[in-house]
Amino acid sequence: MKKASAFKLSLIALGVLATAGITTTTAIAAKTDDGITAQTMTDALHTVMAADRKIYTKLIISRLAKKEKVITASEHWKDEKALVLPAQMFRYASEEVAKKKPSFSYKLLSEWPINKQNAPKTKAEKEGLKFIAANPGKNFYTEEKLGKKKYFTAVYADTAVSPACVSCHNDHKDTPRSDFKLGEVMGGVVIRVPMK
Repeated sequence: MKKASAFKLSLIALGVLATAGITTTTAIAAKTDDGITAQTMTDALHTVMAADRKIYTKLIISRLAKKEKVITASEHWKDEKALVLPAQMFRYASEEVAKKKPSFSYKLLSEWPINKQNAPKTKAEKEGLKFIAANPGKNFYTEEKLGKKKYFTAVYADTAVSPACVSCHNDHKDTPRSDFKLGEVMGGVVIRVPMK
């Protein structure tokens, strides 16, 4: 079996597992340039991203910085010799993936961003973030055209999985919102795949 075919099958399998029990806004049967459904691909990608982020937050940030106080986590991690914050780790990973020029892109955005570069810019991003905040447990799927290319765009809730998430956002000097609670939607992961 070719490497690309094995990858496609893996994505489909992950997507089936990821979508079990997840409510979606609409069933869109659009296909990616690779021939699998766009929703299957974005659901599979999000499953991996969410697991990595949750594990980093709970097993690294919460344990080393909050419980054991071995090291701190800071947005100024280079200057302070601290751990990279979970949102920064996600952004750095996204930038690294983009260098490989895959057939998808992803980013972490919020209606209440501490860093203004993480604010929604497109209509789909704005609608998606509003939808997931108002509809816990549901994802947002749509199609959009950016330039001359058509994309399947999915938005998934990014929730406060640890007390460290809540305190970091609520206590930050630049926060536009300081009343987040554990388990609450703080933003969203936006994944785009090009469509045929």
